[in-house]
Amino acid sequence: MNTITKKSEEFLFKYLNNASPTGFEMSGQKIWLDYIKPFVDEWHLDNYGTAYGIINPGNEYRVVIEAHADEIAWYVNHIDDKGFIQVVRNGGSDHIIAPSMRVNVHTKKGIVKGVFGWPAIHTRKGKDENLSPTMENIFIDVGAKDKAEVTEMGIHVGNVITFQDELMKLNDVYYVGRALDNRMGGFCIAEVARLLKEKKKKLPFSLYVVNAVQEEIGLRGAEMIANTIKPHIAIITDVTHDTGTPLINNKIQGDTKCGFGPSLTYAPAVHNMLLDQIIEVAEKNKIDFQRAAASRSTGTDTDAFAYSNGGVPSVLISLPLRYMHTTVEMAHEKDVESVIELIYQSLLSIKAGQSFKYF
Repeated sequence: MNTITKKSEEFLFKYLNNASPTGFEMSGQKIWLDYIKPFVDEWHLDNYGTAYGIINPGNEYRVVIEAHADEIAWYVNHIDDKGFIQVVRNGGSDHIIAPSMRVNVHTKKGIVKGVFGWPAIHTRKGKDENLSPTMENIFIDVGAKDKAEVTEMGIHVGNVITFQDELMKLNDVYYVGRALDNRMGGFCIAEVARLLKEKKKKLPFSLYVVNAVQEEIGLRGAEMIANTIKPHIAIITDVTHDTGTPLINNKIQGDTKCGFGPSLTYAPAVHNMLLDQIIEVAEKNKIDFQRAAASRSTGTDTDAFAYSNGGVPSVLISLPLRYMHTTVEMAHEKDVESVIELIYQSLLSIKAGQSFKYF
């Protein structure tokens, strides 16, 4: 397939290496918009920062392809007299992995470096020998002697904190880093826009390429933008769990593996007729895919779009991901290319005015 070019991979690394925590997505949105502007006819930004480009604007029939732009993070919640910082989650950050991690504290004076400290194994005796991280005992050390010095650095309650990390390629097939959930999806929809432009495809509808904010805290960006665009169809891409690694029960979590193609989800929010159409597209174009089932909700922006505006036919195309919500999230390059190809080919299968009423 080989849809990812050298230039697009350069964009991917720039985009993923930039911090984009929930509520503070703007620097990442600027990078994303700068990349897609040559491929769209218009671009817009809503009041909370959801960015979108429009291809073939002005048509009555509107189709959305969407990913979310935000990543999990932390907030400064308390600074004690000794200068140590306690945190609360911004999204689903995992306290178990925090100890010994390097962090960036984002302030108006710039980034302040810090670490999640942890007592040395030599000092943990008796009942503390197997001490485990909790939200009550993890803390950040920025090397300050007291609270006053922390304040002088520009740190205050409410500053957002991200892990220090950079995207890398593992075994030349896996992209590895933090926040592949779900800026890898933002990369995929940007690449779809590029392919449509480069292949000079004329769509019979207006296509909205949407990079939504605030998914990690309740699908809020998608909720807002769905009511703005009022689409007739929504194709959502997000990540899903690779259940083939140790310590995961795939009888409960499903059977999905990296390298075997995107996962297509059956769920109440997923419109069965649209899903069947996407599956036909995958089979016709020989794109490998996997299947998953979600009881009640998908937990993705699919739910926000599907249940907006009286009901929007929606489908979820998921990228298999190892170690979600850690700093070593892993996605197979082949799966990324397959997500791009499946969305691209699916758009070419949609007819203007297409109805999804069952009878």
